[in-house]
Amino acid sequence: MTGTTALTVGGLLAALLVLVANLRPWYVGGREMKQLAPFGQGFLAAACAAACPGGALGWIHNRSGSIANGWGESVGAAAAGTDTGTRIATGQLVGLGMTGAVVAVLVVFVIYLSYKDAGKKDRRRIFGGAFVGSVLLLTAGVAGALSWLPGLLNGLGDAALGAVQGTGVL
Repeated sequence: MTGTTALTVGGLLAALLVLVANLRPWYVGGREMKQLAPFGQGFLAAACAAACPGGALGWIHNRSGSIANGWGESVGAAAAGTDTGTRIATGQLVGLGMTGAVVAVLVVFVIYLSYKDAGKKDRRRIFGGAFVGSVLLLTAGVAGALSWLPGLLNGLGDAALGAVQGTGVL
């Protein structure tokens, strides 16, 4: 895979700028949870992609770090005049099995369909949530906090496979 799994302070800055840009309208508006739903959908899609160890979803997840690092380091240097290339502790979601991968791909696909049906503002929020989620899941803290996700995806996939095969029905 090309890309990086090492995030810099500049990459973190890029993710935080997108996060603030998505949370501000909610905060100054009515603070209704439905305003955060598109952002949350994007974050969920990114989390499922981050659980994938390879393939297209894994590649996109790893590539987001390179994009965020480049953009954030440029913004940090231009805005503050400092070097933001210092690497921060990395993390990753591990343990996704075959059945969990099926669930992860289905979740990403359903969110993609939601993206296709969404209006312009919600599309940007879904994309922003996916970007922020993918970048933050390169950090040790966020990846550690969501370390339960591959197990959940595997469990859901195993249950669906068992139901399809008729296990436990009779």
